[in-house]
Amino acid sequence: MRRIFFIVLVALLYTSLGSAQAGMLPGGKPAAAPDTLPVPKNVKDMKFFVQRDPNSNTVVYELNKTAQGSLDEKDPIHPFWIRYAEDGAQKELNYIQRKFAYGLNTKKTGTDSYELRFVCYSKLVLRLRKGPDSKYNVYTTINQKEAILDRVFVRIEGGTFWVPNVLYVELKGRDAVTGKALAGRFKP
Repeated sequence: MRRIFFIVLVALLYTSLGSAQAGMLPGGKPAAAPDTLPVPKNVKDMKFFVQRDPNSNTVVYELNKTAQGSLDEKDPIHPFWIRYAEDGAQKELNYIQRKFAYGLNTKKTGTDSYELRFVCYSKLVLRLRKGPDSKYNVYTTINQKEAILDRVFVRIEGGTFWVPNVLYVELKGRDAVTGKALAGRFKP
């Protein structure tokens, strides 16, 4: 069942701009290397973002705060699109994207701490909690080390709408103790 949800996530990512061939941009040009994709800027409380083939559109995950400025305990993370292919417009996720792909299941685990899991792939455990600097960060494990998550990239090569060929998922972040950059890949 989890694999089906992951396939739905990748399929939605794969088709977010129409029927472009995976790994290819419109006009038959190869997709850019992950490190050449745009990095979201000027998102005050961004915790991490997700990118994938075949385009630069990005899902950003930011802290969700109440009108009084405190963390919304029922829904602590707000995901939304930055549609770089549409002049960088910000758009809300639609229902299917929230419920079957990019949304997060959230469980409060203690004071100022939450467990987060993608609705499409619950094997990847994320933890939202305050760090030593009293700021919220999203933590995960990269290369057997606790890391502050910055970016997720899904590499797709071919396949179909419902069954894209996912070559790997790459996580990038910073070692939670040393701050040193970390990157790791896995095949779902």
